[in-house]
Amino acid sequence: MTPTRLPAAALRTAALLVTAALTVTGCAYGRAVTGARDAGPAAAHDAVPTADVVSGERRDPAAAALLPAAVRARGTLALAASVGAPPSSTYLPDGTTVVGQDIDVANAVGKVLGLKLTREVASFEAILPALDSGKYDVGTGNFGVTDDRRKTLDFVTYVNDGQGFAVRGDSPLAKVTSLTQLCGLTVATGAGTTFETTLEQNRPKCAEAGKRPYDVKTYAEQGALWLSLQQGRSDVVMSTINGLRYAVKQQPGLRFLNEFKRLDVGFAFKKGTALAPAFQAAVNRLMADGTYARILAKWGTTPSALTTSRISPPEKH
Repeated sequence: MTPTRLPAAALRTAALLVTAALTVTGCAYGRAVTGARDAGPAAAHDAVPTADVVSGERRDPAAAALLPAAVRARGTLALAASVGAPPSSTYLPDGTTVVGQDIDVANAVGKVLGLKLTREVASFEAILPALDSGKYDVGTGNFGVTDDRRKTLDFVTYVNDGQGFAVRGDSPLAKVTSLTQLCGLTVATGAGTTFETTLEQNRPKCAEAGKRPYDVKTYAEQGALWLSLQQGRSDVVMSTINGLRYAVKQQPGLRFLNEFKRLDVGFAFKKGTALAPAFQAAVNRLMADGTYARILAKWGTTPSALTTSRISPPEKH
């Protein structure tokens, strides 16, 4: 489905409005959309966290030895990062510095492996195809590990998140346990995401139930997505559980409905990559030495912690 895009001037205006709102309420998109869980993010007046919890990490010879020899010799990897919303990833007020849970985990893994990660910001929907083409070695973007994606990509997991819903405070929806409850509504979600795929695959169920299908609006920019909900152009947002929980605490008038489906999240690689064992060992090292726990605590996502990293685990249905 083609992403719904606003004119450049409108997007800049929307971004400024959203940034201003998040600054005033402490929402700082950067923890709003991918943020806290039951433990909750920091109080609403807090800014995006900037505590350094990574620089003390040291190279682990055993993990580094799992890297392909050519990568060890080169000492660098090309990493594509999708910058969406906190706590997964966001920009600091300077508009150029990228921070977030994905960023901290990736930086810490780089230190464990003794590699310099050359990070390039790319759109969410562009990263996975670019991995297959060889443009990037690894990608981050809160990528959920699904069976469909496992057919063409490899993943190394580092957190558990999933699918959920949020609405305006005046919505009659109380909980979504079946997508047929969305029939007749307008659902906003991110372009190229598992949410878009899930919605499109299940749209025919409305007709089967004798109801009018829901309308799916996709957005490449998070600011435009949330403004669509606030302004009544969409009825419900489907996005990450962590991000939604953070967002509704930071943006007045919004309500988190419920978790719909859980998914592990991981680094993404081209299928058959030789990098996966080293990344898995590095993530497990971070879990063992406490850095992993400190990163999740920083971003308010401790309840999303995994006990061990896995390579392309099957999706739980």
